[in-house]
Amino acid sequence: MILRARARLITFPRRPLVMGILNLNDDSFSGDGSLDVEWALRRTRELIAEGADIIDIGAESARTNRAAIPAEAEIARLRPYLARYAEAVAGATPANGEQVFPPLLSINTWRPEVARAILPLGGDLLNDMGGLPTPENAAICAQTGAALLLMHTVGEPKVPHTHVAWRDVIGEMRAFFAERIARAEAAGLPREALVLDPGIDFAKQRDDNLRVYRELPALHEFDRPILLPVSRKSVIGDVLNLPDPRDRDPGTMASLVAGFLRGAAIFRVHNVRATHQALCTLCAVEAAA
Repeated sequence: MILRARARLITFPRRPLVMGILNLNDDSFSGDGSLDVEWALRRTRELIAEGADIIDIGAESARTNRAAIPAEAEIARLRPYLARYAEAVAGATPANGEQVFPPLLSINTWRPEVARAILPLGGDLLNDMGGLPTPENAAICAQTGAALLLMHTVGEPKVPHTHVAWRDVIGEMRAFFAERIARAEAAGLPREALVLDPGIDFAKQRDDNLRVYRELPALHEFDRPILLPVSRKSVIGDVLNLPDPRDRDPGTMASLVAGFLRGAAIFRVHNVRATHQALCTLCAVEAAA
């Protein structure tokens, strides 16, 4: 299986990729973001040194209890970072030789107007938490050569969907991805440029999320890399009664192991160092079996 992102080809199976979260905003649910571009560039180098294969830059918090910022503000935050991303990477040293370096750059936005303005400036992957309700983002990726992450969700982004109840979350997810993959391909984006994200915590309740972890292999039918966003999720807080996301890293590691054993190819996390070390250890154990 190949992931095509601009001129880059990532071949699986391999050690799962670590996607490091970089919040170029001051409203992250985990309290680890900033509007300071200099900070973001320093943090980029740190994430690479800690083992990040992908940098996921987001200028707007995904929190549903906050209003969306204007698209113009999101673009204004991202542009200066994109202009200096190569500079940050040039000053970085990867954690080991198996790491993807230079790392892939993921642009975390759901708005087509932001993707249209930013992807021509750079970015290997568009991380679209909107679920591709129209073909626009797929067409923009096709035009620029960027890969596209398809996340399972319902309804508009930035709106809470705690009322959503699924009779069969896995069956509904399989139908969703089949339809969205067809939509992306019809917009000119090759299947090799797609990543699937089951959208943990997005329009899902505690038991839905736990079932997604448990039955993740059902998504392998699409033969695409599966990104599992395990980091500090609300489902971990529900299971462990931990309201503060910063207390959820042990539960994050448990979720990571569950995903690793079920074939996840990419993990999106805050604690990159711990994730990288855990995956290297898990891969060593599997290789020795």
